[in-house]
Amino acid sequence: MQSLISIAITGIQHVGIPVTDIQTSQAFYNRLGFINVMQASFGAADARGTCIMMQRDTIVIELYQLPEPELQEIGRRDNGHIDHIAFNVPDIDAAYAAISSAGLNIIEPEPVFLQFWERGCKYFNITGPDGERLEFNQRL
Repeated sequence: MQSLISIAITGIQHVGIPVTDIQTSQAFYNRLGFINVMQASFGAADARGTCIMMQRDTIVIELYQLPEPELQEIGRRDNGHIDHIAFNVPDIDAAYAAISSAGLNIIEPEPVFLQFWERGCKYFNITGPDGERLEFNQRL
């Protein structure tokens, strides 16, 4: 067994999500209460990509749109996407009602109970514009 690397890790710094339409993705995350706190271009002068850091409280999501031809490859990916990002919520039923009222694509018909942690948890998932799964989770 290899030894633990001594690094102070205090939480998720950000989660990176490659997207095919940066404006559509930014609007989607705005509806979830995230705001654009940084935007920058990257890459060669003739092939620039765009990166936006979206933040809500202490959660940061990096949305990035690669230049062509990499952009087309992102749209065709069947692997390499983040499986899900889990957001902690204090009231799963209120979160479900709010997301449902917003008309977003909820995967489960209601919050799902799992016998995790001491008293279990409840969660549900939605999908974002590029098929990414966003989980809302409450430890009970």
